[in-house]
Amino acid sequence: MVRFFGILVGLFFSGWLLVSFVMGAIAYISEPPVKSVEYEYHLAPKDVSFTSDGPLGKFDRQQLQRGFQVYKEVCAACHSLRLVAFRNLAELGYTEAEVKAIAATWPIETPSIDPATGEATTRPSLAADKFPKPFPNDVAAAAANNNAVPPDLSLITKARTGGAPYIYSLLTGYVTDPAELAKLPPEAAPGPGLNHNPYFANLNLAMTPPIIGDDQVSYSDGTKATVDQMSKDVSAFLIWTAEPTLEKRHQTGWAVLAFLLIATLLGYLSYRNIWADVKAEKKKKD
Repeated sequence: MVRFFGILVGLFFSGWLLVSFVMGAIAYISEPPVKSVEYEYHLAPKDVSFTSDGPLGKFDRQQLQRGFQVYKEVCAACHSLRLVAFRNLAELGYTEAEVKAIAATWPIETPSIDPATGEATTRPSLAADKFPKPFPNDVAAAAANNNAVPPDLSLITKARTGGAPYIYSLLTGYVTDPAELAKLPPEAAPGPGLNHNPYFANLNLAMTPPIIGDDQVSYSDGTKATVDQMSKDVSAFLIWTAEPTLEKRHQTGWAVLAFLLIATLLGYLSYRNIWADVKAEKKKKD
């Protein structure tokens, strides 16, 4: 009896699955899916490489310092780095004195409490402080950025599909030429206060082009500050903020692989040694 009911239940679900498949096929044929304007005009990230790519990748400290400079002078006015402390900059090659100077002269002070009155106040940042937020809250951030809250950049290369190449593509992909914008269909054209960028998922975003031209910053190492160079440098810096232990992880990974290889070899040799006498004895009996 139980088997009979089990067969009935199986037939019911199998029939329901077949009916659903047939109905779905009919719906697909009668009303085929229409490609959205985002699908048609959205572009995949550009093909760009970084020194940290691959299992042997390492950070270029000089590039990271350039990228930090771009963040400081271009991005920090809107985007926070809430998971990064000033003292972490020592990993980029800055001295302790330089780190303290960067923290003390940071344009946005760190929130604090007045010990005399208990009221909220601010103070110059210390090396142990995290980077202070550019806005006190999301309401203020949205009010200053066309109702869009700028995302925190600490983990942005991990949080966005495409990683650092996506960030680089977004920074270099703004379409500002009126003639090119005029070619877009109405549903793809930017609305009031928006900017067209085919690398952004919705094609149009509130953020204006942050890097607007060559020599927007002046690199102390003499590197030419082109739009492409600045975009690549700050993207490399954001790879580091998202995974500052990348180099150690690579080193640990290779050490683990070497250990496993040696352990496998020793295990195989032990197997041969332990079972050699047993196999020899078995041959004699045969």
